[in-house]
Amino acid sequence: MATLFEHAGGEPALRRFVEIFYGSVLADPVLQPLFGRGKPEHVDALTAFDAETFGGPDRFTRDLGGFPGLIDAHRNLHITEPQRQRFVELYLAAADAAELPADDRFRASLESHVEFGSRVAMQNSNARTDDELHPLREVPRWTWEDEAQS
Repeated sequence: MATLFEHAGGEPALRRFVEIFYGSVLADPVLQPLFGRGKPEHVDALTAFDAETFGGPDRFTRDLGGFPGLIDAHRNLHITEPQRQRFVELYLAAADAAELPADDRFRASLESHVEFGSRVAMQNSNARTDDELHPLREVPRWTWEDEAQS
C-alpha cells in the first residue's frame, strides 16, 4: 500500500499545499500575530516535516533541525485554542485548494495529523519549563490507521 506521502502526490503536491496554506496563514488576522511577516524557509520546513510525517524522505530530521528545532520555534508563542482551531481550519481548506486527494481515508489521516500536531505545538508554545513540554521528541510517523507512530 502506498504511503500517505505517495498517495498525496509526493513532494511537489505537498509543497503546493503548504504554499497555499502558508499564504492563508500570513493573511489571517487570527494567525498572523504568530507568524509575523513570515519566513521564506518556513514553506520548505513545513513541506519537509509533512513529507517525513507521511512516510517520505527524512530531510526535516536530517537537514532542517529536526524536532528539537521545531520545539524551539514554538517556545513562548503562547498559542491559544482559537488560534489552534483556525490553524486546523486553514490547513484543511488548503488541502482542498491544492487538490490533495479527497478520499475519506486520506482526509481522516490528514485531519488527525493536524489536530494532533497543533495540540503538541500549543502545549509546547505555552510550556514554561522542559517538564511542561509534550513528551514527543521526534517527527511522528502517520499511517493509514490514523495513528502517530514514533
